[in-house]
Amino acid sequence: MSPTLPLTYLFVPGNRPERFAKAQAAGADRIIIDLEDAVAPPDKALARRAVAEWLGSHADRREQTLIRINDDATPWHAEDMTLIRGAGAISVMLPKCESASQVASALQGLPNDATVLPLIETASGMVALQQIAAAPGVARLAFGSLDYMADLDIPANSPALDFSAAQIAIASRAVSAVRTERRVAQRAQRDLRSLEASLLRAPTSTVSSPLIGASRALHLTLQLARRVATTNTPV
Repeated sequence: MSPTLPLTYLFVPGNRPERFAKAQAAGADRIIIDLEDAVAPPDKALARRAVAEWLGSHADRREQTLIRINDDATPWHAEDMTLIRGAGAISVMLPKCESASQVASALQGLPNDATVLPLIETASGMVALQQIAAAPGVARLAFGSLDYMADLDIPANSPALDFSAAQIAIASRAVSAVRTERRVAQRAQRDLRSLEASLLRAPTSTVSSPLIGASRALHLTLQLARRVATTNTPV
């Protein structure tokens, strides 16, 4: 995935494949092909076929495409999971997420770099917020405010919505920051190892002694930098 987090998402119904390309051309950072609320039960199978065909013929756009599946309490969840695994989806939006184990289940069978965007839509999801945010593979969190209002039986102007949204944003940002720092540190270590290996492979017989000394000095500097990068890698 891109190191820059996407800022804009555009939903498109999964049973309207003629809109998929238009959605991607609209300028949003990501499109979310929806198999859940935007698709009526009789059209679920049609939507799955449309998504499979789209991902199969547009492999270069998978990184910009999320698939919102149906939650695991519905009769469509298992078939949605079969679809995304078979089609090689790499980004999944997970509705009504209430545990880290649901995130792990959604990632099973997907590519190693696949990510999940959990939707927090229930009180149970809020209680497990920190565990969900910290689960491996979570890109960031999203707030399903309408279902959350229904779950808590609160009105749209309830202060509880603002409080919950703030908690979700904080948890999402905190975990995202740690993972960004980890990626930067890991990338720095890889670059240092690559440069050090290149220096060690370089022939020295044709190099003048001042340059040999400079090379050795740089080699020692790289060793020190590698230790610093390792020391500062978040755990």
